[in-house]
Amino acid sequence: MENFFEFVISPSLKEQLSCAGFMKPTPVQAAAIPPGVEGKDILATAQTGTGKTLAFLIPILERLLRDGTDGVAALVLVPTRELAMQVAAQHDALRGRKLPVAALIVGGLSEYHQREALRRGSRVVVATPGRLEDFLDRGLIHFSNLKTLVLDEADRMLDMGFRPAILRIVAALPKERQTLCFSATMEGDTARLVKDYTKNPVRLTFGSTLKPSENVRLQAFEAAAEGKPETLRRLLNNETGQCLVFARTKRGAEKIANHLNREGIQSAVIHGDRSQSQRTAALSGFQKGRYRVLVATDLASRGIHVENIAHVINYDLPEVAENFIHRVGRTGRAGNRGTASTLFVRGQRSDLSQLERQLGVHLERMQLEGLPHEDVRRMIREIPRSQSGRKPSIVQLPGEVLQLQMD
Repeated sequence: MENFFEFVISPSLKEQLSCAGFMKPTPVQAAAIPPGVEGKDILATAQTGTGKTLAFLIPILERLLRDGTDGVAALVLVPTRELAMQVAAQHDALRGRKLPVAALIVGGLSEYHQREALRRGSRVVVATPGRLEDFLDRGLIHFSNLKTLVLDEADRMLDMGFRPAILRIVAALPKERQTLCFSATMEGDTARLVKDYTKNPVRLTFGSTLKPSENVRLQAFEAAAEGKPETLRRLLNNETGQCLVFARTKRGAEKIANHLNREGIQSAVIHGDRSQSQRTAALSGFQKGRYRVLVATDLASRGIHVENIAHVINYDLPEVAENFIHRVGRTGRAGNRGTASTLFVRGQRSDLSQLERQLGVHLERMQLEGLPHEDVRRMIREIPRSQSGRKPSIVQLPGEVLQLQMD
């Protein structure tokens, strides 16, 4: 499929796609939408940023336009509030005037508004497992007319401990339904879970889901621990687009954001201890360009879907190699080019090499002009005072990186 107008979907949906700026489908969309529209089950694995949201929303919207039955017709389960909010927003941007808004069922937001959306006849529910299970237990939602179930980022939901909730939720759904499963990986527990929920699914796989996209340039910068803030500042000043910075801890993320704001670089922060209103404001401000930098923990590595992030910077190495893939996957999306930089200190050289071996990738070792390599910094620190008590100083000479000179 060269463009969305070639799909066998209603003219009104084609018009909404055109108005929203969607013209050419990604490979995942081109492969998944036709069988999805036909009502077939789908198991799809693909790298993050390949357009999976539209791949399941278009079949859902097309079915809703054809079927006038009342009640909740489609359920989309996702791992995080941020992802749920973005899926619901995408649905509402494409629904047109013929369909009601989606009901967003997540923790941390007003329950009143969520119940009101259901009362007003939402046909699509986008939910996180924990809050939806609570609604089911209290009889606040019913799925007797459900036709489509979507498990988006199923592997992530299992990683977050949602397996018991998912089992209870699916048990409350009609057995005769369409199931669409989209995931970055389809192994182990994920494979066993979705096998029980699908019938003769169309199996789609796009590239290696355990490697970063080829559209992303991978590079690494060695720095002294005390020099990392300066390295980060220089990287950001050399980048004109929006940047996403990953820290390992909540406290570290706050510290980085505060430092950048003091340097005049408008930054927001998002992590698990921030309230939902704070997280929403940070993400919205980043999406709208009020903040050029968003600093986040791994909470956001698979929960942020912002178009055209130019540069992802790993201020800290991730704890597990898989998180590196999900962090880097925030850039170079939907065919665009992106850059991912990783900062590390001398003592982490072996950790970085191990990460490269695990993922089968190579991070180009780089050095910012004007910043001495950590080895040079270390040699400078180790130079003793001369017997006369003179201090060594650093001078820049033509054709030389650094040279020591005694005052």
